[in-house]
Amino acid sequence: MLFGIVIFLFAFSANRNMARKVTDVDIRFKGECNLFVTHETVSKLLIQNQRSVKNMAKETLDLNQLEKSLKSNQMIKSAEVYVTVNGVVKADIEQKTPIARVNTAESYYIDDEGFYMPLSNNFTARVPLVTGFVNKNNLENIFIVANKIKSDDFLMKNVIGIHQDANQTLYLKLRQCSFVVKLGSINYLDKKINNLKAFYQKNLQDKTLNNYSKVNLQFDNQVVCTKT
Repeated sequence: MLFGIVIFLFAFSANRNMARKVTDVDIRFKGECNLFVTHETVSKLLIQNQRSVKNMAKETLDLNQLEKSLKSNQMIKSAEVYVTVNGVVKADIEQKTPIARVNTAESYYIDDEGFYMPLSNNFTARVPLVTGFVNKNNLENIFIVANKIKSDDFLMKNVIGIHQDANQTLYLKLRQCSFVVKLGSINYLDKKINNLKAFYQKNLQDKTLNNYSKVNLQFDNQVVCTKT
């Protein structure tokens, strides 16, 4: 009898809980606070059967569908939607992180996983500008260089641009320097960057950075410079 009463109370409580209506919606952004996606945008995505989830019965909510709707936004990396005991729908949103901005015939970001990310009307990220011949279906080389810049303090401070020509030869543009850095391919990238750092520090100390128009890092164990 006691066991039966416990089951009855549990079923009664569960049914009553599911019959409750959603009292509020709480949207939270994880990680960086750069709002490429606003609360208003997320609220518009939290629609089910052409209705706002607020005041809907909890039992009618399809949480998987709501998460799928949020993830359909190309600026959202991940989304988790759940309902609290008090009837509050919580949406935890993680936005994509841009590491470079392509500025060719099309304008868009490259995110930290190497994929296309649209620009936002709400926020502009300060990342290296990518120019030249860039195909958004083939971003691997640009991504590798941009990711290297993001993870290196010297490059983050000094590199403002990445250029790729028609032959996929890569170049870097440095802040407050008139010369262009020719990387060539992404092969031996770490060694090339170390050579660039050594060249930069030596010529910064000698105050001769402005004496060059091109710095070529393509050759093994040496930096070939063209004077202005």
